[in-house]
Amino acid sequence: MSIKTKQLNLHEDWTVVLLGFLIIGISLFVFLPEVPVFKWSNGSDLLKDVFAIGNMQVLLVQFIYLLIIGSIAAFLIGKSVKNFLLGFPIVYLLTVLALIIAGNSFIKGLNLEAVIFSLIIGLAIGNFFKLPEWFRSALSTEVFVKIGLVLLGTSVIFSDILKAGSLGLIQALVVVLSVWYFAFWLCKKLKVDDELTMMISSAVSICGVSAAIATSGAIKGDSKKLSYVISMVLVTAIPMMIFMPIIAKYFNFPEEVTGAWLGGSIDTSGAVVASGTLVGETALKISTIVKFSQNVLLGLAAFAISVYWTYTHNKSEEALASKPTLGVIWERFPKFVIGFILASVIFSFLITSETRDTVKDSLKNIQGIWFALAFTSIGLETNFKDLFSNNTKKPLYAFLIAQFFNVVITLIIAFLLFGK
Repeated sequence: MSIKTKQLNLHEDWTVVLLGFLIIGISLFVFLPEVPVFKWSNGSDLLKDVFAIGNMQVLLVQFIYLLIIGSIAAFLIGKSVKNFLLGFPIVYLLTVLALIIAGNSFIKGLNLEAVIFSLIIGLAIGNFFKLPEWFRSALSTEVFVKIGLVLLGTSVIFSDILKAGSLGLIQALVVVLSVWYFAFWLCKKLKVDDELTMMISSAVSICGVSAAIATSGAIKGDSKKLSYVISMVLVTAIPMMIFMPIIAKYFNFPEEVTGAWLGGSIDTSGAVVASGTLVGETALKISTIVKFSQNVLLGLAAFAISVYWTYTHNKSEEALASKPTLGVIWERFPKFVIGFILASVIFSFLITSETRDTVKDSLKNIQGIWFALAFTSIGLETNFKDLFSNNTKKPLYAFLIAQFFNVVITLIIAFLLFGK
């Protein structure tokens, strides 16, 4: 039995790489799924745009597409295809509800991302209704997350990294390394467990939600801990987005410095754009460049974290006797990271910019829906007590202190690099 489980674990990682590239291949050569409309301001918009017959057809096609991919995944990793076919429509409908809520213009103004609503809806249903065991077993959280991460690689383009400019890249590198190390050291001092330490360090220093998800995948982390970290990221992004531009204006920071400060310290891309817009066009441009420069470090970070984790946390008999060999590291290395990097290399060097522009919105939409599906699933299988239990206070303190350090060190570096 244990041998079979081992094989299936390895099989799952290769399965998500295979399916990620199947989706990419279909988008490039066969069929480009349309992007559904979720944007609305009032009841009239909701009926006219979101619930329009054409948009419902787009959502139906997307549902069938995801159902087929998910069924193939269930088959390849040895899960019940029948249970998946019965359970997935419910998860999809709940996820679409979350996307519709997040599409409201007022909610967008608050910069609350769809994944937080997916999580809340899943938690509400999972905690107030007793879900049958077959339904819980059909939830494919890990598969959803990892397919989304392979697709995320298609948006990390090397030519764009060069366009970001030397100052933006220098700041991103200095901030990511210094903040990651400080957060890691602080979590160790506060005796936060290893999984939360890695997720918090990456989320604070690199790019928030995506970094937390990638790190959790790289270390095969607990989905409940991932939910907690992402909740902290999204909740703290809101006051930062509002008050940092106010502070910058009060102290008359140069717009270039303000942009670099916002882009380097606010954890979600949407919040960076929103706060940069509040300051001005120059601040918006520089904040976006700096944030993008941090985002592109995600692939390198995921690779480094994967190697570190597999080398230091191997519990096999040979690892206990001595340090793991390269073979053992390869065996335990999360293969989806290879898929992420390959997707980035292909879209950077083997595909024309015209083709990239044609498929990027559709692929970004599919990537986003996989992440949203994952968080609906996490909510459905998580208990409130697990998510917000008393023992989570130390990680919260670590996150907030690390975030404060991030804000201060990023401001200093922004003045050094962008101050006139």
